Amino acid sequence: MLRAFVNAFKIPDLRKKILFTLFVIAIYRVGSYLPVPNVDIDLLAAQTQNPQQGFLSVINLFSGGALTRFAVFALGIMPYITSSIIMQLLSVVIPKLEQWRQQGEVGQKKITQWTRYMTVTLALLQSTGLIFLFNNQFSDPTTGQSVVVEFTPARVAFMVITLTAGTALIMWLGELITQRGIGNGMSILIFTSVIS
Repeated sequence: MLRAFVNAFKIPDLRKKILFTLFVIAIYRVGSYLPVPNVDIDLLAAQTQNPQQGFLSVINLFSGGALTRFAVFALGIMPYITSSIIMQLLSVVIPKLEQWRQQGEVGQKKITQWTRYMTVTLALLQSTGLIFLFNNQFSDPTTGQSVVVEFTPARVAFMVITLTAGTALIMWLGELITQRGIGNGMSILIFTSVIS
């Protein structure tokens, strides 16, 4: 096993792909620790240690710990996975999507583009819901201060845009790994999230 790994680095093209994949994974991990602006990280850390928040730990698993840190990549890859599943289900119901699937590479590009649009839409909705949930659910019982420091429309909009951009960046990183790295990029990012 170790010999195969060492031999992989002797082939220049394969070495570039492996190093590129590791670089993208490093970016993904950094984004999992970078907090969204306007969030009280210390209060959030204290609140999420509560054993009654079991559902949060399950959801947090798929974001690589970014959810309980309210990081830029807090939504993880889940909006993209959901969009992909929805597009596959809709291709059975909508004849135009079925027609695209049968067109080969050209049709697959159209389906991929619509999956991206749906991912961004879902990310907008999920990030809005997540911000409202964290604002209402997690607060300091003594002071009443919420983890969202200033809950104003402008601040909430900025947080929504940040989380949505984080999801779009994850989607792009996954596609980069697929194109220039090794393996299926989305699967590698999911695996990275689960083992971290």
